[in-house]
Amino acid sequence: MPENPYLRRVDADALAATGVGDRFSQNLIGRATGASTCHVDWIRTPRGGGSPAGLHTHEVDQVFWVLEGTMSIEVDGREFDAPAGSLVVFPAGVPHRNWNAGDVPTVHLAVNTPAPDPGVPFARSVG
Repeated sequence: MPENPYLRRVDADALAATGVGDRFSQNLIGRATGASTCHVDWIRTPRGGGSPAGLHTHEVDQVFWVLEGTMSIEVDGREFDAPAGSLVVFPAGVPHRNWNAGDVPTVHLAVNTPAPDPGVPFARSVG
């Protein structure tokens, strides 16, 4: 459980240690912090990076709030660009992926609800 259960901060030391060319993901809210209804990660994706599972599905709804950069996404066979300020919705069971085709890292919050079952694989590759 975090020191302050009501305040979450990105781990600046861990972020700096990964370097700009590396993907960084930090869980802010989830079962490990006492949450039972959702899971939230802060994610930085470097240029050329993207979904570790490629095209995939989840058993839960997933929402990305793009904070920096422009994220390229594919949802149910359609491609889009999602600039900073976009809210991207991936319904449960719908094939999707994201990648960074831009020149600067993207940063987004990934919200999964309901909280994923730890006994079930989170992402299932498609294709």
